[in-house]
Amino acid sequence: QVQLVESGGGLVQPGGSLRLSCAASGSIFSPNIMGWYRQAPAKQRELVATFTGGSKIVYGDSVKGRFTMSSDNAKNTVLLQMNSLKVEDTAVYYCNAIRTGFPRYNVWGQGTQVTVSS
Repeated sequence: QVQLVESGGGLVQPGGSLRLSCAASGSIFSPNIMGWYRQAPAKQRELVATFTGGSKIVYGDSVKGRFTMSSDNAKNTVLLQMNSLKVEDTAVYYCNAIRTGFPRYNVWGQGTQVTVSS
């Protein structure tokens, strides 16, 4: 069973930076798609950034130019560098891992809180 462990959330002032990390473990079958989503109170979960296959990354419109996602494939880890944070970036950030080949899976992390406030 694949498990995702997220870290790096916290409280930061507007304009500040945070880096989130997500590590997949527990299975010899590695995910081929990993990404980040977020959910603010009373809002639907939305895309932050995700790999779509290979090294191509798709970013949500609200974070383009401010957030950068990278990966360490050898460690099944994805990092999300968040710069120029805004109050509206406040949300619970969830890591997602998908394997499209056998055995298929679609797993979510437990979430990490990011709060941007002065």
